Amino acid sequence: MSRATIKQSEPKPQIVRCAVYTRKSTEDGLEQEFNSLDAQREAGEAYIKSQKHEGWVCLSQRYDDGGFTGANMDRPALRRLIADIQSGKVDCVVVYKVDRLSRSLLDFSRIMEAFDQRKVAFVSVTQAFNTGSSMGRLILNVLLSFAQFEREMISERTRDKIAAARRKGKWSGGMPVLGYTVENTKLIIDQTEAVRVRRIFEMYSQQRSALTVAKQLNDLGWRTKEWTTQKGIRRGGNLFDKNAVYKVLSNVVYIGKVRYKTETHAGEHEPIVDPECFAKVQMLLEHNGRAGGQAVRNRHNALLSGILHCKACDCGMHHSYSKKRSKLYRYYVCNHAQKSGWGECPSPSLPAAEIERFVIDQIKCIGRDQTLVQETLAQTRRHAESEIERLTTERSGLVRTVRDEYALVGQILGTAVDRDTRLAESQDRIRDAERRITEIDDELASLQDGVVDEVEVASALEDFDQLWEVLSPKERARVVELIVERVTYDGTEGKLSITYRPNGLRTLANEIADRTVEAA
Repeated sequence: MSRATIKQSEPKPQIVRCAVYTRKSTEDGLEQEFNSLDAQREAGEAYIKSQKHEGWVCLSQRYDDGGFTGANMDRPALRRLIADIQSGKVDCVVVYKVDRLSRSLLDFSRIMEAFDQRKVAFVSVTQAFNTGSSMGRLILNVLLSFAQFEREMISERTRDKIAAARRKGKWSGGMPVLGYTVENTKLIIDQTEAVRVRRIFEMYSQQRSALTVAKQLNDLGWRTKEWTTQKGIRRGGNLFDKNAVYKVLSNVVYIGKVRYKTETHAGEHEPIVDPECFAKVQMLLEHNGRAGGQAVRNRHNALLSGILHCKACDCGMHHSYSKKRSKLYRYYVCNHAQKSGWGECPSPSLPAAEIERFVIDQIKCIGRDQTLVQETLAQTRRHAESEIERLTTERSGLVRTVRDEYALVGQILGTAVDRDTRLAESQDRIRDAERRITEIDDELASLQDGVVDEVEVASALEDFDQLWEVLSPKERARVVELIVERVTYDGTEGKLSITYRPNGLRTLANEIADRTVEAA
């Protein structure tokens, strides 16, 4: 057999279709004839050309995301790339660096999962690894872990710096305080506001009621601290309520101290309030049973806690109770009425047992009336559509926020003024926005998968009576919260409306089915 014959019998390498993905966080410089995206693509094409002997070919389709952050997956070119991968048009994705594809470990794992499902390899040109091998996948996970670790360490170091500054008595930023202005990161007394702060302490010492003090302050035309953010947005300047009064009365800044979490340290600024007056007010607050803003626990398993709202005042109604001898009286109280006075609401309080019984009866009635079942389904579907629209709008706003914050990070890095503090604050805002985007994605998926039909609703509510009787008080509260999103009471007209959770009835149907199987 000749040499030529042997050459012809060698198998040709399998063609590997390679897509080059490029990304740049900001739009700066993209108008140039040869920009960062072009440079990344050129590097990717050169690498693919070097693997020609392995059958690698570069796809002509461009996947360029200019002006998009790598902190989330809301990028048009990335969406097109993933769609082409799922369609079987791509065998390998090539990037200049790992962080061009994603800066989030969670998002990266999702992207890699999509790659793995279609057996698509991932290659980083400058970091020399290929996920086509187990070693390449290991290196990728290590690199991503260190990238996220570095990002979190920046925030931690800055928080430690803020803590150290507070322990030295320095003002390290935050919301402005009534009575002070901030100049060169130092608190300077505003004499006009300082007079008002002292007056608030005197008024509470005399009246011993934050609600009464709030009314008197509003009558005087006084308002809470007003300021303008770095973006030029006006904040504060609102009417006083009792919570605003409590914030003033409990702030140690007014006696020349600063607080960091549970620690209190002597501050560099001058005090406004006499320490003896401050101590007296703290004793009065403690004596009057101020809860310090902590959430009230649902100790009595109130079925409508966090669900019941007052339509007239457009606010929530919280559960409360009183005791007379050995008897307990439960009721729901309008938050606005409690803060601003009982005369401000047509129904400042409602008997808890009666309104809870009425809501449960309404839930039981649904399963017995086919027309009511259809109306309930129509309501839940309309509500689901409304929620999807609201969440989609909120998500778009958060994506814009993340994009703006990354642009701000670039500006901060170019200045030396409070760089560490501002960078940490921006990173925190980015992290919070990214976390909320992930939550919204989960909520949207739940809403879109949670459509129920008449058979499921009828089945769930037919057995609801029997289920209700065997549930403990705590389980009853959980079931109501599961299927009811909001109960609105109109005290002016004496009407009650119930809004059901879009996928709550399906979850209830599944639970009833599970209990039936267990009982069998």
